[in-house]
Amino acid sequence: MPFSEFWDAITQFNFVDFIDILLVSFILYHLFLLIKDTKAYQMAIGLGVIGLLYIITKWTNLITSNWLIRNFFTYLIIAIIVLFQNEIRRFLAELGSRTLRLPSAPQTTRESLEEIVLAADFLSKKKIGALIAIEKEITLQSYAERGTKIGAEISRDLLISLFFPRSPLHDGAVIIRNNKITAAGCLLPLPPVHSLGKEFSPRTRHLAAVGLSQETDAATIVVSEETGKISLAIRGTLEINFDKEKLLKRLTEYLGVK
Repeated sequence: MPFSEFWDAITQFNFVDFIDILLVSFILYHLFLLIKDTKAYQMAIGLGVIGLLYIITKWTNLITSNWLIRNFFTYLIIAIIVLFQNEIRRFLAELGSRTLRLPSAPQTTRESLEEIVLAADFLSKKKIGALIAIEKEITLQSYAERGTKIGAEISRDLLISLFFPRSPLHDGAVIIRNNKITAAGCLLPLPPVHSLGKEFSPRTRHLAAVGLSQETDAATIVVSEETGKISLAIRGTLEINFDKEKLLKRLTEYLGVK
């Protein structure tokens, strides 16, 4: 770009342009937050490399290569929707949730997290299956409505009792929101696609945890009744083999609890 054109762009810069830049920055910032530490982050880097190659081929006058990349851009919007469908869905849900959420809504406290972790550790040692979803920014109210309303303070003993094999609610998920056990026996969505492998195919708790983490920003704890191992589903990824100290640290960091 010649200096004269650059200077013209600077001199014509106005308040509307400033708002436009802020809006684009806001959207990109939140998209980057959504794809951080996920496979989508690597795909975003790949798209960035393609964009860089386009600029290089144009500057160096590589006509054939530039034509090929330019034609690829025709399908770029479709590719973005396919590759980032989970992230886009979470972004829209988070945007709507933050807009509607009351500013004074309480978050999960460290004391509550410690009770949750102690319950998960006990259930792990007894090899009792469990599924606990902890709300972050995106509301889990629609999932809570599918289960049985509890509305109780978070406690280790209550969580354990809800998952005992003889409990009528033990097969579903417990929803934690607004620093309370909101509901139990809840049904969570299974993921349309996943990369957990064949060993997890029959484990509906793990699949449900991943499914919820693909649609929301919740942290979902899974205790396997086969192995007793504790896993954590966050942003579409299943993290495995947690002990209580590691689980508490990970939850504290992700949920921003002090």
